[in-house]
Amino acid sequence: MTKMLVIGALSALGLVAGCGGKKDPDGGGGGGASGAGGTSGTPASDKATLNASGATFQKPYQEVAIEAFTKANPKITINYGAGGSGKGRQDFADQVADFACTDAPYKDADLGKVKGGEFFYFPNVLGAITVSFNVAGVDKLNLSAPTIAKIFQREIKKWNDAAIAADNPGVTLPDADIVVAHRSDGSGTTENFTKYLDKASGGAWKLKSGSTVEWPADTQAGNGNSGVAQIVKSTKGAIGYVDLSDAKASGLKYASIKNQAGKFVDPTPEAVSASGDGIEVDAKLLFSALDAKGDVAYPITAQSWCMLYAKAKDPSKAAALKSYFRYMLTDGQKLLPEIDFAPIPKSLADKALAQLDKVQ
Repeated sequence: MTKMLVIGALSALGLVAGCGGKKDPDGGGGGGASGAGGTSGTPASDKATLNASGATFQKPYQEVAIEAFTKANPKITINYGAGGSGKGRQDFADQVADFACTDAPYKDADLGKVKGGEFFYFPNVLGAITVSFNVAGVDKLNLSAPTIAKIFQREIKKWNDAAIAADNPGVTLPDADIVVAHRSDGSGTTENFTKYLDKASGGAWKLKSGSTVEWPADTQAGNGNSGVAQIVKSTKGAIGYVDLSDAKASGLKYASIKNQAGKFVDPTPEAVSASGDGIEVDAKLLFSALDAKGDVAYPITAQSWCMLYAKAKDPSKAAALKSYFRYMLTDGQKLLPEIDFAPIPKSLADKALAQLDKVQ
């Protein structure tokens, strides 16, 4: 799929994009975007440039959604700078971004720093965080949460350790050193990965959870999901946590992870969708799909949101913002399986669309 690079206000990767759908009275889109695989609509007539930043986890979705969207309305430009969830939250709080995307919500203590007033979370993506590895002679690997926890906090340092062998009966594991790769930036992927280990490892995880973690000194750090993927790809014996889309794009091997039902499950869009079934959603549309129940659920399934102020700082951009968000929640969801993500449940999308009507 051809992608066009636009240097936006955030000096980051962006794509020319447009928004389709019929305008509703307050300027929001209605339905899907013409030419973007959905219902046809009247293109918005006003020119607008939207600047956004945030999660690298959902960067692949932003790329394809923006690209498809531009075919409906080339008058609207969207620049998405994927600097990580932490940067997205900071840019949004400082109002240097029209919208931002994050894999983890603000902590309560930070809500007072959000300068634009009331805002909403809009869930738009479910995706797998893989445990990717580069081990000579090993193409298939099973890992349980306690074993992963001990590897990443450097209690297990050799690939033929007894704990890894116990997860992989009959597999010949080399007497090779393990190299741990993790994120260097404030990351929602890190927060979800460490929350999973904290929840599922039965007390084995000792490093706490958060968008940044005090990793052991003998580990390696990469910027963004792609940075971790590059370390794993280029380093013999390496292991790292990487979203499925980046892992596949980098040609990495990734483990099957033991879920609550005791099954080792591959990170597929179908297994991610299974993790989305039965999630509990609060009034702010916040939830967690981590360590979900079910035989076929992939346990390290993360979720991501985009954030929008209830009242746009620049009223002239309100129509474009609402139209793009409406597209992400409707026809844009159909693009997700093509890039190894999964749509959010329809019931959740419906709640998000109802919330979008509150945006002015």
